[in-house]
Amino acid sequence: MITLKGENSFLRALEPEDLDFIYLLENDESIWNVSNTQTPYSKFLIRQYLENAHKDIYEAKQLRLAICKNNSQKAIGLIDLFDFDARNNRAGIGIVIHNETNRNRGIGKESLQLLINYSFNKLQLHQLFANIGTNNEASLKLFTTFGFEKIGIKKDWNLIDNKYQDEAIFQLINHQH
Repeated sequence: MITLKGENSFLRALEPEDLDFIYLLENDESIWNVSNTQTPYSKFLIRQYLENAHKDIYEAKQLRLAICKNNSQKAIGLIDLFDFDARNNRAGIGIVIHNETNRNRGIGKESLQLLINYSFNKLQLHQLFANIGTNNEASLKLFTTFGFEKIGIKKDWNLIDNKYQDEAIFQLINHQH
């Protein structure tokens, strides 16, 4: 079985052809509050990022994968491991499905399951964590479905639309390692 392939979707490494999709996603102001972005990214910077995307997680301290439907190589979202800490066997995890028509179809859920399994079984991580705005109901539901536990609230953490909002931190600990 291929580790990063599910029933309806699969995760793959980023390709140069993903430039326009990543540009569109990174510059979509409607999702900046979940990606902690404040300024636009240029195609030049994204192209540079893609040129270095071949580095493994131990060198780059992050892993970004494209989410694709099984019948297409076209990216519909991104899923990341970030703040990778090999010494303590942990990483942050984040996910975004860009187009609303691809949301609430189980693709995000399946993608998150694939990356959790990969993190624990292939990378031998002990824990994953996620930072989720307390008003992001879809993400809260998604992550708690997999057993992520809320371990705290960062009060007034993010300024969104001139209002401070809380952010929760969640952990999923792999008790088999």
